Amino acid sequence: MLRFPRSLFASAFFGLLAFPPRVLGEEPSEEEAAPERAAVHYQATVATQWHPTFSALYSGQNSLQPKQESATSIVMDLFLGARLWSGADVEFQPELAGGRGLSSTLGVAAFPSGEVYRVGNPEPAVIVGRLFLRQVIGLGGGTIPVDSGPNQLAGERDRDALTLTVGKVATTDFVDSNPVSNDPHTGFMSWGLWASAAYDYPADTRGYTYGLAADLTRDFWSIRAGVFCEPKVANGMEMELDLTKARGVVAEGEARYQLGELPGAVRALVFRNTADMGSYEEALAESPTSPDVTATRAQGRTKTGFAASTNQDLSGGLAAFLRVSYDDGRTESWAFTEIDRSVAGGLVLSGSRWGRADDRVGLGLVVSGLSNPHRSYLAAGGYGFIIGDGRLNYAPEVLAEAYYLVAVTREVFAGVNYQPIFNPAYNRDRGPVQVLTGRVHVAF
Repeated sequence: MLRFPRSLFASAFFGLLAFPPRVLGEEPSEEEAAPERAAVHYQATVATQWHPTFSALYSGQNSLQPKQESATSIVMDLFLGARLWSGADVEFQPELAGGRGLSSTLGVAAFPSGEVYRVGNPEPAVIVGRLFLRQVIGLGGGTIPVDSGPNQLAGERDRDALTLTVGKVATTDFVDSNPVSNDPHTGFMSWGLWASAAYDYPADTRGYTYGLAADLTRDFWSIRAGVFCEPKVANGMEMELDLTKARGVVAEGEARYQLGELPGAVRALVFRNTADMGSYEEALAESPTSPDVTATRAQGRTKTGFAASTNQDLSGGLAAFLRVSYDDGRTESWAFTEIDRSVAGGLVLSGSRWGRADDRVGLGLVVSGLSNPHRSYLAAGGYGFIIGDGRLNYAPEVLAEAYYLVAVTREVFAGVNYQPIFNPAYNRDRGPVQVLTGRVHVAF
């Protein structure tokens, strides 16, 4: 992992802010409208979060700290794509990320910032985010345009197609992608709103994995499936590349429809993860007080569950989404976060109604819960990789989020987010917490 001094990191970020590659307002040329042979895109997001002092009867080693605090995170991505042959492209995404979440990204299950993960060292570091090969096999049905964007070359493809992808990716590139809420850079930031939180999707600490995925799209429906590598330990960076030892398998179906002239979609997925996970029940049996789930890890343990979501255009720039997810909650949370049941929904409105079409305002809510073994483990003084107060007076964790994102220019956005959190880490003895965020996002 390459590391750079903060001064170099800041210079690169603000230099790209000052000199975007295209003049504002310039229209693409005819050459640019042709199918792209190669493309370069860039994004950077800086977010600062703060919470005031809140009430807490006690705290543990994984608690959100009750004294006021702030934390800043920075993520920069360069997206490099090249067309290889008919229907095939290779995509490379180096990522530079640094900073911490509030309380080192501990103490809230549906954590309030999707810009950070459980990374111990806050110094900026460069990693390979994505590096994958994609082959699209056309199956007819007419042609549809493909816009230029991150990890995507402009051109046309058959409406009906089989798409195969292999390499280093994010599992959520392929499944659980609800278009109303799937990007914490510019939308809802809570982990429970931009993803189906009870889907413990395979990923390293930074959110990436290695895998193979297939997508078959015909007319109004799609089916998708993939197999992905799991980390060797919970929330770890090192991945188990031997799929006979550990893997995450997922399958999803999606149907698109029209209500009058208003588009919408529904999708549902099932998953089964296999890894050297510990058992909450075994941990409690071995030690009724201060149990340690990591001491019960055994090869071949599984976690199964499902996630479903829908999105609906409501006209006038208003769209809604709903997510429901569940996992069995018997084995320890492994890669995403400590949520076994989740219901989330919200609304996003463009600023077209007040003459600012590129502005967005959002309002969302996520309610998260735990399985009985998981809550008993935490109540006995156990710890996971993101939550654990040493004790637990259980209640569902509830997080609401409201944001406004202003389009300063075509490339630069700035916004504020407000998130009240009730029963952080499922504990009614702590909180509520009020989290405020300011963020700047640059993309071209």
